[in-house]
Amino acid sequence: MRARPRDFIHTTDDLFFATTTYLHPEDRILSFLRYIPDPKGERSLNGTRYSKVDSKQAYEFLSQNFPDYLFDCDITKVQMMGVPIEKVETILHPEDRLKGIMNVEYPDELLKKVQKVAETFHKHAGIPYDKMGISGSTLPGLYNPEKSDVDFVVYGLQNHRKAMHAFEEIKKDDNGALKGIGPDYWRRLYEKRIKDGSLSYEEFMWYENRKNNRGVVDGSLFDILATRDWDEIHGSYADTTFEPMGTLEVECTVKDALAAFDNPSVYEVEDVKILDGPDVPLDEVASFTHTYAGQAVEGERILARGKLEMFTGPRSGYRIVVGTTRESIGEYIKLKELKL
Repeated sequence: MRARPRDFIHTTDDLFFATTTYLHPEDRILSFLRYIPDPKGERSLNGTRYSKVDSKQAYEFLSQNFPDYLFDCDITKVQMMGVPIEKVETILHPEDRLKGIMNVEYPDELLKKVQKVAETFHKHAGIPYDKMGISGSTLPGLYNPEKSDVDFVVYGLQNHRKAMHAFEEIKKDDNGALKGIGPDYWRRLYEKRIKDGSLSYEEFMWYENRKNNRGVVDGSLFDILATRDWDEIHGSYADTTFEPMGTLEVECTVKDALAAFDNPSVYEVEDVKILDGPDVPLDEVASFTHTYAGQAVEGERILARGKLEMFTGPRSGYRIVVGTTRESIGEYIKLKELKL
């Protein structure tokens, strides 16, 4: 039973989970609760109303009602969520949902926008339709046609890079099908994400604008989300262990940023200079927060600070992890020299 990030799982208890990783234990699919049945919920599907839950609500709901979806992870040493295999009713795949949407004869306002995004990347980036998909609330059909965003998925890391390069050119055209995002939105996002002054608003907006992974389609926000193709997924669950080793701050050069928008974001680095922390041969910088996804490209000199981990498995080495908490206080990835 295969599942990868951006897939949704509908369970036998009528719960909707979003898959969070590529590799899973044999007895469950690692995922996070997103929608629960609720007579007062704002979402509706097949005559049942649902509510979307945040992290705190999700853990409380499962703890009180369905504790078998929670387990103590031997690897992370924390309580996590996962759908037991016997509880899987259906795995919803973004690529299948997009295929169905492209064949809808009378689409609603949101589905028209999904079609437009797909047609644009097919035409301008040459991405096959079967290498694209739609996730978020649209995947299970729990979306609001007037308000929901478009969580667009591109399969294959090279295809994702093609889509972003295409969007970079499209948004320069005033008559382009897809538009860039204005400063008002970036201001709201900055205030939501940055809590410690690690980036100024001007710096944050500069980074976000150049990432080219988020824009506007006919008044609705859309994301270009990266998910590995099946042949890019390697290894097995728990084949790599991680040991925390304190905090590390470095200056280094990005060697490879192809997986910079993956989950987690990964930057292979070289020519590392230790600024603070243990003297180790660092291999990569990883980010578990969207703020630092796509933050740098190949050849750029960066500053990075986060939790140091030693990893052991098919590959062994050292990495910095950014985004170990939701606010990422004191953790960052940024260019050594940024001239605005």
